[in-house]
Amino acid sequence: MPSQKTIDSKKLIVDGLAEQMNGAIAGVVLDFTGITVADDTAMRKELREAGVHYRVAKNTLIGRACDQLGYGDMKQYLEGNTGFAISKDDPITAAKIIKKYTDKIESIDIKGGFYDGKVVDAEMVKQLADTPSKEDSIGRLLGSLQSGLYNLAYALQAIVDRGDMAKPADEAAPAAEAPAAE
Repeated sequence: MPSQKTIDSKKLIVDGLAEQMNGAIAGVVLDFTGITVADDTAMRKELREAGVHYRVAKNTLIGRACDQLGYGDMKQYLEGNTGFAISKDDPITAAKIIKKYTDKIESIDIKGGFYDGKVVDAEMVKQLADTPSKEDSIGRLLGSLQSGLYNLAYALQAIVDRGDMAKPADEAAPAAEAPAAE
């Protein structure tokens, strides 16, 4: 029978996980079997710099935190060595970073996650990872707008440079006068 101290420490872990998940936009569950210390350190650093919380905990503890927040369906992904990346700000950042490492290291794999209050499978997490970021989308939109404006300005400048179309109709060359009648 576990001691009260052990039960209390596990309760703190569950409460901490639930607190991190509460209000989060997205989360990714991954199997990190076979990752080297160097790769794990690099991945954790990149996640931390992006504002993503990354935790490794026992599957039962993660499952209890999921139950507290209504993500009970996520228990199906909680087998083996489980890491959990939670993002409160950007829904695709965690997925992008984790997918980058799963593409690089064959032994780790995305199991599933949650997005917008719903449990999602690994394929949906990978689709989120392939989605352009907010900054990329804004950049593409501004680039499209800018190229349209550039083309308009270029066309207007070509009309002005031709010169003959820039003159008003009354300044055009006078018509030849008809000969006077005798």
